Amino acid sequence: MRLLATLAAAFFATGAVAGGHLPNLEGREIVVVTENAYPPLQFIDGAGNAVGWEYDAMAEIASRLNATIVYENISWDAMIAAVSEGQFDMGMTGITIREDRAEVVDFSDKYMTSEMVMMVRGDEDRFTDAASFAANADLLMAAQPGTTPFYVGVYDVLDGDEANPRIVLMETFGATVQALRTGDVDLVLTDGTAGNGYVDASDGGLKIIGEKLGTEDFGFIYPKGSDLVAPINAAIADMMADGTIEALNTKWFLEYKLGE
Repeated sequence: MRLLATLAAAFFATGAVAGGHLPNLEGREIVVVTENAYPPLQFIDGAGNAVGWEYDAMAEIASRLNATIVYENISWDAMIAAVSEGQFDMGMTGITIREDRAEVVDFSDKYMTSEMVMMVRGDEDRFTDAASFAANADLLMAAQPGTTPFYVGVYDVLDGDEANPRIVLMETFGATVQALRTGDVDLVLTDGTAGNGYVDASDGGLKIIGEKLGTEDFGFIYPKGSDLVAPINAAIADMMADGTIEALNTKWFLEYKLGE
């Protein structure tokens, strides 16, 4: 389903942009694709609205650059290829900046750094860290193919075999969490951003265990050679400098409660 959002710049009448020092895209339409399954970055709330950190960030970027944003939805496993082929101008869904992905898409500068964590059911007592999970052959992990959690699970938790049957592949992140809740799998690896959001909303049904499994930087993606990279990087830098990024972090990671 096509989600439309017109995010008009504050000074369309004069052609100015916030601060007067950023590129002016003159109302250009930018088609952004997302999954809407990665709270609190982007998700569908209880009222059926597409919301989240990335939506707020894109609204701010559009305002500063004098652009119009049109949103579309796609599954994670098709997103990078679709953006690479030029079907969309940008992609956003908490995408980890990685060298292999940078071979087929361009990345923005990072807008957030997160840490990989182990999310389990609230009553889990059979394992407490990556080593004890790996030692119990009966335990299963859910992951989306091609994601950072998938590779961390394969190489940092298990034996490095990408075909290991203990990894249950699922199409969406939401499906992995649901499988965890219902007991079909025993572990979901996720960045701390999404993990803490789900735990906070679970009323004790989920928890985070063990040590952090490393950090990852998030960025927006574009077709190779996109002329949007530089202006959006400038807007991101501007938002970091004036405290907007910090304010978004406070809103979505500290103040917002999923399910409310």
